[in-house]
Amino acid sequence: MLKNRPLIAATIGDPAGIGPEVCVKAAQGIHGEGVFDVLLIGDIQVIQTAAEICGCHVPFRRVSAPRDGVRQNFIGVLDPRGGAAIEYLIGEASASAARAALEWLSCGHDLGSRGLIDGLVLGPVNSEALKLSGLIQHIDQLQPEGTYMLRVSGNLRVMPLTEHIPIRDVAATVSSASVMAAVSVLDEALRKWGVERPRIAVAGLNPHAMFEEDATQIAPAVQALSGQGVGVIGPISPDSVFRKAFAGDFDAVVAMYHDQGQIALKTAAFSGACTIYVGLSHVEIAIPHGTAYDIAGKGTADSSSMAAGMRMAARLVSGAGFN
Repeated sequence: MLKNRPLIAATIGDPAGIGPEVCVKAAQGIHGEGVFDVLLIGDIQVIQTAAEICGCHVPFRRVSAPRDGVRQNFIGVLDPRGGAAIEYLIGEASASAARAALEWLSCGHDLGSRGLIDGLVLGPVNSEALKLSGLIQHIDQLQPEGTYMLRVSGNLRVMPLTEHIPIRDVAATVSSASVMAAVSVLDEALRKWGVERPRIAVAGLNPHAMFEEDATQIAPAVQALSGQGVGVIGPISPDSVFRKAFAGDFDAVVAMYHDQGQIALKTAAFSGACTIYVGLSHVEIAIPHGTAYDIAGKGTADSSSMAAGMRMAARLVSGAGFN
């Protein structure tokens, strides 16, 4: 049993995609377990339609405050838009649907930062629709400011210093200051989530961690952090550090750039993976799949990633760790 029975909210994502369907399926299953409570953030009509398509038996009802549906015989739905009409067609990208998804996302961020929910899981959005909205030009703009993205897949947990930047610019981002900042934030988060003595590995930038940046930037940062009592080791050769982490030698790896860690993660296992935003006051998780417009509205979408994200959020906010 998790401590304090946390409240985990989920935004339904783009209403034209599979987000509403995976959310209602996952929420129904978790509601029946009674271990923690779930709140959906989105349009009540969209959610009730998705529930009907998916054959859900638990009712979804609109609430005016996040905890109004806690320990009830229904699942609460909070809509900051007040039920305003959304012009969209299931399976098609639209500006209206994207704008609604962004409003729900903003609401979730706000609730989390104010402590009105314990954790947040983000439903899938579509990059094409986001561009049509005129509000977002690149998916990276959805990442909360001042955070890092910790990808989790089984025993493998990897957090890069940066996200989508050209390889030619990577070396300039690797400095003692950037490494120390990332490791410090990750160490603090892991402790808060229930990892008592985090073991963090730092990947080298270059092959075999044997060149200038590894010696002059990464190694001094690791040494300084170790002197402060942080359980960190590195730089470790990029061709071996992820295998060691997968075997359980480390609780997490700080990678020097996006694909350095992503290649390892997606090769090891993709199903059930999620991304945790590190550096927020609350737990916030994104799931890996997209809007899947081609199967939206059919009730066949797999909700296991959404359910795994909700369960992961509940464990972390309870300080129960990953496993």
